[in-house]
Amino acid sequence: MKPEAGEGRVRVAVVQAGSVPFDSGACVDKAIRLTADAAAAGAKLVLFPEAFIVGYPKGLNYGLLVGARDPVGREEFRLYLDAAIEVPGPHTQRLGEAAAAHRVYLVIGVIERELGTCYCSVLFFGPDGTLLGKHRKLMPTAMERMIWGFGDGSTLTVVDSPYGRIGSVICWENYMPMLRMAMYAKNVQIYCAPTADDRDTWLASMQHIALEGRCFVLTACQFLRRIDFPASVRVSLGDSPDAVLMRGGSAIVSPLGKVLAGPHFEGETILTAELDLADIGRGKFDFDAAGHYSRPDVFQLIVNEKPMPAVVTKA
Repeated sequence: MKPEAGEGRVRVAVVQAGSVPFDSGACVDKAIRLTADAAAAGAKLVLFPEAFIVGYPKGLNYGLLVGARDPVGREEFRLYLDAAIEVPGPHTQRLGEAAAAHRVYLVIGVIERELGTCYCSVLFFGPDGTLLGKHRKLMPTAMERMIWGFGDGSTLTVVDSPYGRIGSVICWENYMPMLRMAMYAKNVQIYCAPTADDRDTWLASMQHIALEGRCFVLTACQFLRRIDFPASVRVSLGDSPDAVLMRGGSAIVSPLGKVLAGPHFEGETILTAELDLADIGRGKFDFDAAGHYSRPDVFQLIVNEKPMPAVVTKA
């Protein structure tokens, strides 16, 4: 019999691995293989890093200067746009089949294509293979704003599972206090934070969020080398093909800020931990950010969750 949400125990996994940049098919192949490995370790929920499909373009500048673009950069963007996946589409079908084959919840970072725009998104698949929803990154950071579109409030997704409510906040979105509060108000219990941030400071941020939200926090980052990129794009970071551009730092943190697994910086790995889901309720005893600690008589947050399309057609 399955436990009720917030009760019992569950083993989860965070996958720390590099994608195959600009090659969507190879990325999906690798994701399927690593999902099988995580499931073999007993995981019922598997988290992949930000932009695992089709890659986080670390070290690329696309020939951008303020007020100028170059032709090679335009071609680099075209390659990235062409590699990005449609949601739903044939690649999400394969990912769903992998989730179903191993009876896991699969949470994975992808670059999604709609019209001529790329979005940094997270997809949620259920253990029956269903695409349960997605979250589009609301605020791309720095140069990301030149290659990714902006999400809207319609994809602040939290999905139900027998192990609690699963949500995702991507990379530096985690530094947006109002976004975190919106997620806490959705009663997120397993908070997934796929990222490209491999700095020493990232773990402290994840511990803070776990304590603030009284939720389990899973964070996954890639381990990526310069040589992983195709020769058709210019990579400005690293002084050798083996230069490490992203060193990982993936981790799993409890609702009281205890690090249960990681951080790992030595290469590709799959980190697992068994979560005692009752720790969520124990943590809420003295702090509930969207509940008894919220003081709505002083502070209120308004969240617009309506889709914001550029064109609205009326009959």
